[in-house]
Amino acid sequence: MKRAFLPLAGLLLLPAPAARAQSGLLQSLAKPQDYQALRVSSYDRTGGNRDAIPVPPGKTALLADLQGPGAITHIWFTISSREKGHLRKLILRAWWDGEKNPSIECPIGDFFGCHHARAARFSSLPIAIGSRRALNCFWYMPFSKSARFTLENLGKLPVRSLYYYIDYRKLPAPPATPMRFHAQFRCAFPCKGGDYTILEAKGRGHYVGVTMGIRLRRKGWWGEGDDKFYIDGRKYTSLHGTGSEDYFCGAWGFGETFSAPFFGLPLRPEGHPKGGLWTVYRFHPADPVPFQSSIRVTIEHGAGNNRSDDFTTVAYWYQEEPHAPFPTLPPADKLFPPPLEPAQKAPAKGRK
Repeated sequence: MKRAFLPLAGLLLLPAPAARAQSGLLQSLAKPQDYQALRVSSYDRTGGNRDAIPVPPGKTALLADLQGPGAITHIWFTISSREKGHLRKLILRAWWDGEKNPSIECPIGDFFGCHHARAARFSSLPIAIGSRRALNCFWYMPFSKSARFTLENLGKLPVRSLYYYIDYRKLPAPPATPMRFHAQFRCAFPCKGGDYTILEAKGRGHYVGVTMGIRLRRKGWWGEGDDKFYIDGRKYTSLHGTGSEDYFCGAWGFGETFSAPFFGLPLRPEGHPKGGLWTVYRFHPADPVPFQSSIRVTIEHGAGNNRSDDFTTVAYWYQEEPHAPFPTLPPADKLFPPPLEPAQKAPAKGRK
């Protein structure tokens, strides 16, 4: 039997925390719902079937400008573009409550866990990639006054068709929580020196996960790097892992691709060749990592940083506003790792 989203029988196939979360969702359906369900989408306003918008090169499309109080519950995209690598060249941004700096700033593919500008299918609790490049996000994103979403095209070609839904709840009163959702893209081509930084944030909040892409710059196993969490300014680690594959809830170098509600391996090559592409994810809805004043999340690149592969990550967390401005996003030509040099062939031996 396939591991699908089965309302009742599927609970038996899920890890205990995921089963409890799904069971809680089903139980909540018996309670009165006091919000108004609304949607902003790209539907054809003329009543026809042209249910998409174009995004010219160098332009930014306003996807939603919502008035609160409310909460985003589901975001869906599918995109038609002839631009090579368009999933990395389209930048998704979101602002809550009129803030100056965006709380979401990511290439759209990476935000949905599709690193390397490749849409590999997987099914997790907060993010799921359906067939034929259907990008789905279920992170809960509350706001009090307003929510604004844009998509910037950094490519040289137009996006011919951008289809999207942004589903949200119009709430009768501002949400009780001051926490707001954040997502930040980082990259290193290649990783050098000390640990790779997944997230560095100041304020009060909690970390809820990461998606990560790896390109091997030389053949071999990229893992064994320890994950490390430095919380509230402490110089020692509050959480210290035993290897990259262990943090992403695998073991012994992983194996075949898989996806689970909180962790997964959607993409990997055969073996460990130079140039091989990997994507992994680890979400913390059952075990968020809280911080009161600051958090720094890092991971080694190889055991003791003995490798220099190419890393991309998107960190997801909630925190009170205002948040510290994000690191400046690289220009379009720096969002991809440079081409790898071909392997040198051994010189032919002369005949005796």
